[in-house]
Amino acid sequence: MAWIILVLAGIFEIIWAYSMKLSEGFTKPIPTLITLIFVILSFMLLSYSMRVLPLGTAYSIWSGIGAVGSFVIGIIILGEQANLIRIVAALMIVGGLLLMKLST
Repeated sequence: MAWIILVLAGIFEIIWAYSMKLSEGFTKPIPTLITLIFVILSFMLLSYSMRVLPLGTAYSIWSGIGAVGSFVIGIIILGEQANLIRIVAALMIVGGLLLMKLST
């Protein structure tokens, strides 16, 4: 159950990162509110998962899901650049996440 909660926390991190981008420096009220709500939810779920999972594992996976998910959202929705080096870097993060999961 802790792993499911951790993945959900990571998905919420992607949501708040994207809504923070849309808030344009917290100048737009609705995206700012969405950011704040999902930051709180993400941290609450991360904290809950840390009751069972080791700190290093939980935090690494949470931040990795957020980083790679935000990278994908940036490419698909925001039209950010997708070159070979950036894709390889994201794949390396995913590889690290898999190794972290296998180590626990």
